[in-house]
Amino acid sequence: MSVTPNSFVTYHPEHLSTEETLQRAQEFYQFMDKRRTVRDFSDMPVAKEVVEQLLLTASTAPSGAHKQPWTFCVISDPVLKKQVRAAAEKEEFDSYNGRMTQEWLEDLAPLGTDWQKPFLETAPYLIVVFKKAYDLKDDGSKRNNYYVSESVGIACGFLIAAIHQAGLVTLTHTPSPMNFLTKLLKRPENERPFLLLPVGYPAAEVKVPNLKRKILEEVTSWYGPKSENNAAKPL
Repeated sequence: MSVTPNSFVTYHPEHLSTEETLQRAQEFYQFMDKRRTVRDFSDMPVAKEVVEQLLLTASTAPSGAHKQPWTFCVISDPVLKKQVRAAAEKEEFDSYNGRMTQEWLEDLAPLGTDWQKPFLETAPYLIVVFKKAYDLKDDGSKRNNYYVSESVGIACGFLIAAIHQAGLVTLTHTPSPMNFLTKLLKRPENERPFLLLPVGYPAAEVKVPNLKRKILEEVTSWYGPKSENNAAKPL
């Protein structure tokens, strides 16, 4: 939905105390820190209504000029999931056996991944996120979209957080190249596959790598007044 010129409404954000703000920030971090990429899924059904709410949350993401340049293709048909798996595994096999550099393979080794992707059939839903390079007018002409990759990436971040909040699991799957998804799903010429997210419950016995996230000092640089404790410090 576009914005009509000079069409604005009053925004009423929630006003919290400093203590409440900090508490919410801490609680949300602690909750999100429990999120993990999962590759072993249960085939237990997930209600369609749940997925609809997840996608509505993703669609609240900001986007360049409010173009909302994304399409979420939701696959639950077993036959189509099987086709997606076959095509994805073909690309993944080629990647693991020639496309990837030795350094890349060494970086992946501790994670225990390979070209086989059974989760593409086991997970009850596959959400394929397409980015719209441009929009198509009724007469077939093109209308520009802006900051498309950034906008769709943010929407995917919202979606992953929503999946975790709902008690479900996912993983970010990007078989390369992903053009087979355009063909299988018969998407229009203005859409490009961006990300594939299997969505469901974790398997009964699921293990994940024992990873450690970088600490705050490793991922931040502060540029406050010199008088503050968070004055700029080189890492």
